[in-house]
Amino acid sequence: MDRKTFIQKTAGAMLVAIPAYSLLGCSSSDDGGGETPTPNGNADCAANGTAVSIGSNHGHTLTVSKADVTAGTEKTYTIQGSSPHDHSVTLSSANFTSLQSNSSISVTSSNGDSHTHSVQVSCA
Repeated sequence: MDRKTFIQKTAGAMLVAIPAYSLLGCSSSDDGGGETPTPNGNADCAANGTAVSIGSNHGHTLTVSKADVTAGTEKTYTIQGSSPHDHSVTLSSANFTSLQSNSSISVTSSNGDSHTHSVQVSCA
């Protein structure tokens, strides 16, 4: 699947998954614990790995490997990428259980006192 198709399918699935009342207002915080169905019914985290989307991104990158999904144990990642600062993202064992079931997850990054990013991990 090319990038354009992935973005189109992900955006369409997100609009379907978001309740109408959620579109009416904004919040300055994100609990990061939400889990949503995988947008692509053929996606398989254990077989194909994951795709990651980082909200308000400015150079951060995250790779969640098939081996990490299969292991299923809590893990903290650093997502600095080409950004001048780092963030950490922790995926819990419950998050990995969701990925093993081919469901997407959403968590929030942390980096002390600066700002956060919403991080969505879905199956490829």
